[in-house]
Amino acid sequence: MESVVSSPDESPDPVLVRRERIRRLVGLGLRVGYGALAAAIVAFGVAFALDFPGWLTTVVVATLVVAIVVLPIPTVLSYGIRAAERDERARGTGR
Repeated sequence: MESVVSSPDESPDPVLVRRERIRRLVGLGLRVGYGALAAAIVAFGVAFALDFPGWLTTVVVATLVVAIVVLPIPTVLSYGIRAAERDERARGTGR
C-alpha cells in the first residue's frame, strides 16, 4: 500500500485519499459479504442436521441474499482499484 503523503510539506493527493477511502469501504463490504456467505454455509449445515426447521431455512436464505446483494459491488471496485494502480505503475506516474 502506498503512502498518501509523499513528504511532510506536501498536501495529500486527493486521488490517493479517495482511493484509500474506497479501499477501506471495499474491505468492509467484502468482510460483510463473505461473512454472510460463511453464516449461510454454517446455517445450512445446522439446518441439514436438524431436518430443515422453517426458521433456520429463513436464516439460510436471508444470509445468502445479503451475500448476493453485497458481494458484487466491492468485488468490482477492488478490481478497479487494482487496475488503476497497475495502470499508474505502467505509465510511471506512481502518485
